[in-house]
Parts: sequence; C-alpha cells; structure tokens
Amino acid sequence: MAGNEPRFSPLAMESLTDAQRAVAERLQRSGRNALTGPFAIMLRSPGMAVGMVECYEYYRFKGALDPRLKELAILILAREWTAQFEWFAHKPAAVAAGLAETAIEELRLGRRPSALKPDEATIYDFVTALVREREVSDAVFDRAKALLGEEKLVDLISLVGEYMKVALILNTARVGVPPGNELPLPPLGRSGGR
Repeated sequence: MAGNEPRFSPLAMESLTDAQRAVAERLQRSGRNALTGPFAIMLRSPGMAVGMVECYEYYRFKGALDPRLKELAILILAREWTAQFEWFAHKPAAVAAGLAETAIEELRLGRRPSALKPDEATIYDFVTALVREREVSDAVFDRAKALLGEEKLVDLISLVGEYMKVALILNTARVGVPPGNELPLPPLGRSGGR
C-alpha cells in the first residue's frame, strides 16, 4: 500500500448535510461516534449508511448470537483483512464478552488459537473457511448449524458479510487507530500466517 495517510478528510457535525446529520444523530443515540472509524466514511453515502446502521443496531441490540462468539467472528475478520480500527474497536468487547486473552493474542498474530472452547472452534472454522475458501464444507456447515440453529447461523453469515464490508471501507479509506495508539495488527504474509 502506497502511503498510509487517510484518504478522506475528517467530517464535522456542522458541515453535514441533513441526510448525513440524521444518520450521525442516530449513531450517536446508539452510543457510536459517527465522526470516527467506518462511520465517518459511510456518512459520505447517507442512504447506504442507513442500511448499515440498521445492521449494526441489530447485531448490537437484537441479534441472537452469543456476544463472545460474535466478537470472535469480528476479530477473525479484522485479522484476515488486517483492519486495524476494527481490531482496535472490538478487542475490548471480545475481552468483556469472555474471549480468552491468550486466544485473542494468538489470533492477532495470525495463528489459530490453541485453546479454543468447542463452540469457539466451530465459529473459527466456519468463519475462516467462509472468508478464505469462500464456502464451507458440509462438515463445517453441519457443526455450525448444530451449534447455532438456523436463525443464529444466518445471523453469523450476515455478520461476516457486514464486517468484511467494514474492513474494506476501513482499509480503502486507510482508517487507522486513534492518535496515540500503536497499530495492533502486524502484517500477514500472502499465506495469511497460517
């Protein structure tokens, strides 16, 4: 990647259009800072951002996935895409949800965590297969479906798609971490460190 300067200038609430402001205010009501991270980029397209906000609110407040498994899936995506802000924002949530710090560290380094709980191993296998292979084997699918049931499995698949989209937005826009923080993710080789 040539350079590491952000590709979009910062936004200020007073300079937002009415459509942008409506989305930003909705994000703020749900506890998000609309002017940082992926939201600051998504606001450039407020019509699209409305749909993404709907998804975020679903995953955060209504989704059926266990928070520990949801955050594991998000960290896997952040690591696979080396999405620094995504990792920075979700690591504390993963710790708070009960994901072991040793598992988080191994994942950060691009390794399959060595001491995953059985449900975590199922999520890891499903998400990494979906991202790396763009499909999952029958065995991996069957394990995930047995663990989650159909509703939660569809939620997981959708979550993978949404957070891949976030990683693409973040990486394309070169959104790093807040000033004063080091980038949490080392680069992965072409093989993904696997």
